[in-house]
Amino acid sequence: MAVRPKLFLVLKTAVLLVLGVLVLGSGQPRAELVLRVLLLEAKEAQANVGVHQRITIAGSTSYSAGELLLAAGTNGLLVNGENVGPWAEFAGGSFGLNGRSYRGSLLGVWQNGKLLLINRVGLEDYLKGVVPSEVPASFPFEVLKAQAVLARTYALSRLNPGGLYDLCADQRCQVYAGASAESPRHSQAVEATQGLIVSFGELPITAVYHADSGGYTAASEEVWGKALPYLVPRPDPYSQSPAGSWERVLEPAEVTRVLNSQGFDVGVVAGLEVLSYSESGRPTKLRVTGSAKMLEFAGPQATRLLRALGLPSTRVRFEGWRVFGQGSGHGVGMSQWGAKGFADQGRDFRQILGYYYPGTFLSSFEVVAGVKAKLLSVTPTLNPSRMLSEAAVAR
Repeated sequence: MAVRPKLFLVLKTAVLLVLGVLVLGSGQPRAELVLRVLLLEAKEAQANVGVHQRITIAGSTSYSAGELLLAAGTNGLLVNGENVGPWAEFAGGSFGLNGRSYRGSLLGVWQNGKLLLINRVGLEDYLKGVVPSEVPASFPFEVLKAQAVLARTYALSRLNPGGLYDLCADQRCQVYAGASAESPRHSQAVEATQGLIVSFGELPITAVYHADSGGYTAASEEVWGKALPYLVPRPDPYSQSPAGSWERVLEPAEVTRVLNSQGFDVGVVAGLEVLSYSESGRPTKLRVTGSAKMLEFAGPQATRLLRALGLPSTRVRFEGWRVFGQGSGHGVGMSQWGAKGFADQGRDFRQILGYYYPGTFLSSFEVVAGVKAKLLSVTPTLNPSRMLSEAAVAR
């Protein structure tokens, strides 16, 4: 992996409320980029806030600490029963929601009769709430650093200046549990890699990762049908998790049900066999024999079928209805258990990332053109209140 010099660009201090990002500019000290993370979509919710500024379309007012009942009204956001307009931000440095504490501010948005609760949080504070959900604190520190870089890369690849939020807080994006999930060791890993991302072609990479490759990582086209030059099959000799080898027995009735749910009707399934394997040892073509007809599934379609059957991974072989498998997860990109093995052998986080994402660069996100383009996509002269209220109504 090539390492680019870390250039310290300066940023303008004005924060765009609608974007949740800072605009690259000149003449002012560097400030932290702010993300917008969707925490909850509901009809109503209860939050706890300390002393804070309540910012609405009408202006900003100071409030004391207390509980807030937030709800979606007929045509606006209700705060303790009062309609405050299409949105309100509660800026006090931290807040509580659904038993968890979060850094940053809470933004409530009314959208077509629903309530969106969004956390506006600094990038590095966001990562401190993500990395603990991905790798245990007991893993080598270099693995935690590698995971922090990947989580930061993923977050920046999802910047969405034209939308109301950048990321969600669950498995559809990255699991983000806020300040409640933070641990000193994970936070140290985030701080030790501050600002660093993995890039390719002046863009953040598709920073996918998984638990255990089973001994060989998969190519991106095996899983999603799109080839990326840095997501290629590679031997993964140290990827050996405690549950790395497993065995399952499939039931023909369950295979029939899964096929029907995917829109395929072969009658009653009588057989399932692998016709070909990829370099990584994963099926690239399957044949399903049923009482009505026979179907073949190739590439990502074969992968989707195997994952829909509830198998931990697709690095498998069949003996009748018995399945013998290795690994856990989709197998693309960094294997967390494999990274642990490399770290145990003395590799640092740069070497780990370079192995799993060959041909990429490790650099400060501020020098990656694709990130800068998003940060510069809206000028600071626009009225953030007007933009957010229009987006809340139109989205």
